[in-house]
Parts: sequence; C-alpha cells; structure tokens
Amino acid sequence: MSLSISDVTVRYGDTAAVDHVSLDLAAGEVLAVLGPSGCGKSTLLRAVAGLEPLSAGAIAWDGTDLGGTPTHKRGFALMFQDGQLFSHLTVARNVAYALRLRRTPSARVASRVRELLALVGLEGYDDRLPGTLSGGERQRVALARALAVEPRLILLDEPLSALDATLRERLAGDLRSILQAAGTTALLVTHDHEEAFALADRLAVMRAGRVVQAGAIDEVWRAPVDEETALFLGYARIVREDAAARVLAAAGMASSYPSGAAVALRRSALVVDPDGSLHGRVESARVTPEQVRLVVSVDSVGSVDAVAPLGSRVSPGDEVALRVDVTRLAALPIAQAT
Repeated sequence: MSLSISDVTVRYGDTAAVDHVSLDLAAGEVLAVLGPSGCGKSTLLRAVAGLEPLSAGAIAWDGTDLGGTPTHKRGFALMFQDGQLFSHLTVARNVAYALRLRRTPSARVASRVRELLALVGLEGYDDRLPGTLSGGERQRVALARALAVEPRLILLDEPLSALDATLRERLAGDLRSILQAAGTTALLVTHDHEEAFALADRLAVMRAGRVVQAGAIDEVWRAPVDEETALFLGYARIVREDAAARVLAAAGMASSYPSGAAVALRRSALVVDPDGSLHGRVESARVTPEQVRLVVSVDSVGSVDAVAPLGSRVSPGDEVALRVDVTRLAALPIAQAT
C-alpha cells in the first residue's frame, strides 16, 4: 500500500500555499516534510487528509484517486501537536473513542486498548484523566488513539513541538519505535530537523510551497541542495572560495570537489586537536553539558564554530589547532558557491 501525491497545488486566492508538489510514500515508511512556518507543509498534510480542496494535481492511495473520497472514508488518522484529547474522558476511553464509534464489540475494544497502552508505554493509565498527565504522556495517548483503528496512514502535524527540548528528544525515539512496532505508514510535518531525523526514513524539504529536495535522510543531510537548505538542516556556517578550499584541503577532500564549491559546516565540524592542520585563535568559549563550544578565527578561513572536549582548558586568546570531522560538513553544488 502506498500514498502518491502528484503535482498537487493548493491555492488561497492568488497565493499557492502548496505549489506543484509530488511525493511518494511506501507502505511502512515514515516520510517527514520539513520546512519553516508558512512554507505550506501543514496545508499539504490537510490536503492529504481531505481537509483542503486541491486546485490542481491528485492524491492517490494504492493507485486509487482520493479526489472524491471524504476525510472520514480515507482510512487515515491525524495526530496534532496538542493531542486534542477529550479532557472529560479517561485515557482508556480516549483511546477507545473511534472504536466505539464503529460499534466494535466491547471485548475487542478492551483488548485493543490494553494492547495500545502497552505499546506506547502507558500500562496502568486506563483510568487517568488527560489533565493529570504530562505533555509527553498526553502525546502517547494521542498516538494510541490514532493507531486504534489501524489506519492505512497516520498524519502527524508537529507532534512534538509543544514539548520541552529534553522530553521532545526522548519521545521522538519512542515514537519511532512505536511506529516501527505497529508497522505504520506515516507522513510527518515539522519545522524541527532533529525531530525529522529522529522519526523519519525519508525527508522532503519544503520552502515557499515547493519541495526543494527529497530523499533518504542521510542523502539529504550529506548533500544539501543549496545554502538555505543547509542552514535549515542545522549546518551552522557556510564558507566559500579560498576559505572553502582550505577546509576541504584540511579534510583531505580537495580532489573530490571542483574549485569554487562552498562548504557548509556543522557547529562541531572543527574539533580542537593538537595534530589538526588548521590553526587559529579562540575568540570565545562556552561550556555546555556535552562539550566546550568555541568561536575560532582560523587562518585563511575566518571566524568559525569549533568544539573541544569537556574539561579542555581553552580560553579566548589561546592558539589552537583544529582537525576537520568530515562527517559534519557538506560541500554545496557549484551553482550555489556565489
């Protein structure tokens, strides 16, 4: 079973919120649509759900056009960032809601609720009310409810954005495991690249209504299509021309890229190492729980981010040598090196 989005456009008056988007999603796959606020990703999700009319193009499931199929007959489930649980219903009754609407036998409802609460790690929460749960627990209940009727596709709209960073990171890994265990096909929209990387198999980057790049997570991460995409994916700095050539040479990659290529650097792409071939002066240093984050003025490169291991005695004004972590940089297409 698969979802096909073919040349879809959604217009609001003269504005194309979704502009000729084409994507495919295979059975059991999780596809993340990543983009900034207002890029059209949530509109695309709503169009797939049948909540937004198409101005052009088609959406199909297993080759069957869904154009005439209302939302409630598509066999899809939606999960929003706030969960949208019924506050007056217990956890068990929230999870069972769609099953009861379908007049599922009571014994089957009870067994399915137990099964789903175990799946999302909430055994024993049956009689709790949503108001007594943490944000992460409420999202687990919302996911269990979405999975209750075994949807063909689950649509996730910024499912973790309302949570704090620590909880978001932990729950992202749990959600990934839950979706895999359930064998669920899912379409996720998010503005958070870390969330997309943690949950998805493939990634589509969306900007101004269009998909500018799509592919496997690793492919998109290692080869951003342009500078704006690289920065949105979490690369911290772009270096160009002679500075880029210097970094590529230090990484032993100079022969792999044409002259003039720009290089996108993650914050941790340059690491303090006495054997490193780049040299510079520390401009600032800040200790974090994982590492010491630096800004270093590097000879023939300029000011760039770098890191040192925790416990390193590095202060502004110190001279340091840096090595390049080749897994934390990306050379951009030559057309972007301007």
